[in-house]
Amino acid sequence: MTFKQIAPGFSVSGQLTADDVRNAAAQGFKSIICNRPDGEEDGQPSASIVQEQAAALGLTFTHIPVTSGSITDAAGTQMRTALADMPSPVLAYCRSGARSTKLWEMAQAASESPSAPKIYDVVIVGGGSAGIATASSLLKRQSSLSIAIIEPSEVHYYQPGWTMVGAGVFSAEFTKRTEKSVMPRGVDWIKKSAAGFEPNDNRVLLEDGSSVAYRVLVACPGIKLDWDAIPGLSETLGKNGVTSNYRYDLAPYTHRLVKDLKGGRALFTQPPMPIKCAGAPQKAMYLSCNVWERAGVLKDIDVQFHNSGAVLFGVAVYVPALMEYVERYDAHLNFESKLVAINGPAKVATFEQKRGDTVTRVEEKFDMIHVVPPQVPPDFVRNSPLAAASGFIEVNEATLQHTRFANVFALGDACSASNAKTMAAARKQAPVVAVNVLAALKGKPPVADYDGYGSCPLTVERGKIVLAEFGYGGKLLPSFPNWLIDGTRPSRLSWLLKDTILPPIYWHGMLKGHEWMVKPHMIEAA
Repeated sequence: MTFKQIAPGFSVSGQLTADDVRNAAAQGFKSIICNRPDGEEDGQPSASIVQEQAAALGLTFTHIPVTSGSITDAAGTQMRTALADMPSPVLAYCRSGARSTKLWEMAQAASESPSAPKIYDVVIVGGGSAGIATASSLLKRQSSLSIAIIEPSEVHYYQPGWTMVGAGVFSAEFTKRTEKSVMPRGVDWIKKSAAGFEPNDNRVLLEDGSSVAYRVLVACPGIKLDWDAIPGLSETLGKNGVTSNYRYDLAPYTHRLVKDLKGGRALFTQPPMPIKCAGAPQKAMYLSCNVWERAGVLKDIDVQFHNSGAVLFGVAVYVPALMEYVERYDAHLNFESKLVAINGPAKVATFEQKRGDTVTRVEEKFDMIHVVPPQVPPDFVRNSPLAAASGFIEVNEATLQHTRFANVFALGDACSASNAKTMAAARKQAPVVAVNVLAALKGKPPVADYDGYGSCPLTVERGKIVLAEFGYGGKLLPSFPNWLIDGTRPSRLSWLLKDTILPPIYWHGMLKGHEWMVKPHMIEAA
């Protein structure tokens, strides 16, 4: 195929084949831009295939797909940024070369405009732990990047700490920081809510109608707590003995209920998966029981755990250690029992319970109930082009790259990967995403893989945890040396911790992108 030169350092062509890519490299081209959407015609090589071929020959690659007759100004601006950033000479292609030529003309016009909108190297949606950690990891590797974080909240919470607030280990204020204090230096903080994604135009839509353009998108907006999915719950939270450690303002109420309860019935619930911090529902039960045990009133309290799932914990090797505490606290397990309604003033909870092929409704009286709400993708994620059938952002489980948009990555609670949704998972995902984002910015395929690591430090009594660490498929991925293991089974890690030390140190290291080393009785950032 003949490559048509439009200007010094820039040429266009029709659809490239593998031979064309080799010829381009032989002729000295350093970069390739694909301006053609995938699937326009049968037999068309996808952009990802051409990208792999280009990468194998040392060429950078980017994909800016446009449709004839509807090329937007944003696409022209993206072309301008790509041409400014990619090594020259550049070869762009579409079906005939016409769209690539048009985009080059628009890029030249945009370059001459003083009001041309800014295009960030990386836009991160979500300023929670996943987003902050990814930004820190990126800047640690390449400080010159232009990065924007879209996050409307002025406050950053250490949410795993709310379980400890509910147990009275420390105050709610201890789990709160200003968002400004954790925002990495050098990023632009856009204090607005994301409202949608336009991945074909490389834009994030904001609630005020504006948009932010990117070369690479990292989406980690978290998960939505669907309190209204359980009739009667929202209006009775924080009163009538109804509480939840999944809200900052309610965790202190949990502690008050636990401290004041001297007898009666205490219910603890767990909704269907996926939820964030899957160990937290039963951790609330263990810590409450430990308070009652130490106060000498546990024998007078009927403790019931209602789990929508069929097992106590999804990785079987950890169940025996947990069962020791279930039996010690005389807690009653109710599997496949889902909370479906609650009457706060009457102190009655309604459960749907599956017994074989039969589902029945059962009403349970309570003196206190700790509720974990159902959890779903945020609405703007579920209704976006990035969503999988599940509603979560569709990614490759190893690379965390979107399965259809090569310059989009996702991590944390909002992505579709089948790992446990925990902060420990986000800590492991962040550097993987960072490294793969840098590769994408160079037009190269992902170079790092995530193994599904997640961790649930199940605090079973004050000062002791059963530490569950696992990856995809329940594979055990312990990070602690054997001499810290109590006994011979990995499920019997009883590590004496100062609970008030672990969370803030873990939080600080998580946000700053540190690696970890283990020492007796403490965790330190290396």
